[in-house]
Amino acid sequence: MFSLYLECRQEEKDQLIAELWARGSGGITETDLPGGCGLRAFFTDEAAAPALAREFSRWSARWEPEEPRDWIAVAQSRLEPICVGARFFLVPEWRNDPTPPGRLRIQVNPGMAFGTGAHESTQLCLEALERELQPRMTVLDVGTGSGILARAAELLGARRVIACDIDPVAVELARRPLSFVGTVGAIRAASCDLAVANINLETIRALAPDLVRVLRSGGIAILSGFEIAEVAVVEAALRAAGAAICGAHPKGSWSALVVSV
Repeated sequence: MFSLYLECRQEEKDQLIAELWARGSGGITETDLPGGCGLRAFFTDEAAAPALAREFSRWSARWEPEEPRDWIAVAQSRLEPICVGARFFLVPEWRNDPTPPGRLRIQVNPGMAFGTGAHESTQLCLEALERELQPRMTVLDVGTGSGILARAAELLGARRVIACDIDPVAVELARRPLSFVGTVGAIRAASCDLAVANINLETIRALAPDLVRVLRSGGIAILSGFEIAEVAVVEAALRAAGAAICGAHPKGSWSALVVSV
């Protein structure tokens, strides 16, 4: 058994966690660092350590032997339930903590795909959904990942939730009772009342025309996954696609935009 340690920027964390799970990690712990995050992933086959260290060398990956332990339990024990916004209670699926009165329970499995709910950008999207989603809306979750935002939209009373993601791990969400497509390009024009995307700067810039195209007149988009310093770039791409900026909401160094068409 060995552990692989690497350091990354916060915006890289979810992607790296998903890749480490895909490589067969049995558990992952996180440590906050100035300006970034430290990840330690645990593996059973020590013969694979040098190859993995080379694969992740961009993040100064280093490995070391570990005594045999139930590292899955160790990693899981460090994930705590959290309350987000005024209405949501996010809890790891292996915990049975009671839901606080008045809260909507969302079970999360961080090993499944991107998103535990702990990241500021996810919290910003959940808070914006509370404000913007009206009952009976058709909602599109672009880059659904672990499905937190799609599930939140269901709980808030959306008539229909369409989830899309090109990550094959996230496609497992298609087994749940919601509509699922691979890419936003497959969505019919003017078919959604609200779109939400918690991805990253470059992807949102590239998808801006499609995010506007899928919205009905008066529709709303909630966008995050970028830092406050990047807001102007995202706003420019959305305006060029025909959207109007309704507001920006910061949390830590991250931001979420709400736009309308």
